Amino acid sequence: MSSPQLILASASPRRLELLQQIGLQPLVVPADIDETEELNESAQDFVTRMAIEKAAVVAALHEHAVVIGSDTSIDLDGEIIGKPENFDDAMTILKKLSARSHLVHTGVALQMGNKAASTVVTSEVSFRSLSDAEIANYWHSGEPQGKAGAYAIQGIGSVFIEKITGSYSAIMGLPLFETAAMLTNFGIPVLQHGSAINE
Repeated sequence: MSSPQLILASASPRRLELLQQIGLQPLVVPADIDETEELNESAQDFVTRMAIEKAAVVAALHEHAVVIGSDTSIDLDGEIIGKPENFDDAMTILKKLSARSHLVHTGVALQMGNKAASTVVTSEVSFRSLSDAEIANYWHSGEPQGKAGAYAIQGIGSVFIEKITGSYSAIMGLPLFETAAMLTNFGIPVLQHGSAINE
């Protein structure tokens, strides 16, 4: 019996790359949802709700497929740090993160028909002290644009990071340990007879 079709409800190239890294080739169908935070919503609740909504919207159109929704947010002392809108915004964000530790919450949700599951994974990232010149040079590399917290752990931004505690893949955008366990429960085993499934 063949596995159900797998769909990634995200346009994130990093999430696609992570799934491909474990031998999966999902169809990419980005979800179009309102990503506005609700009043007094915690960062964990926000990413969980976003992941569930993304999966649900796409699953409604593909009832026999397993759909993955995911969302990541940066949490600095309870404040959700989003994507920078411009250079000044990135400068403000990265100066806040400089010489500090912050939390990265990644929500992941799976849905197929009426079956649904979700979880949130929290990791901690510690930045070294950043100079204004470093932040400016980093912005001009193009990497911070479109990234929560104005940095990418898998790119140039890695030179700012002294330490991480938790899941590296979750900080990138998809917690592979938890996602693989959930996928297996939905009939898409990541490892079978010692080799990655790649159908």
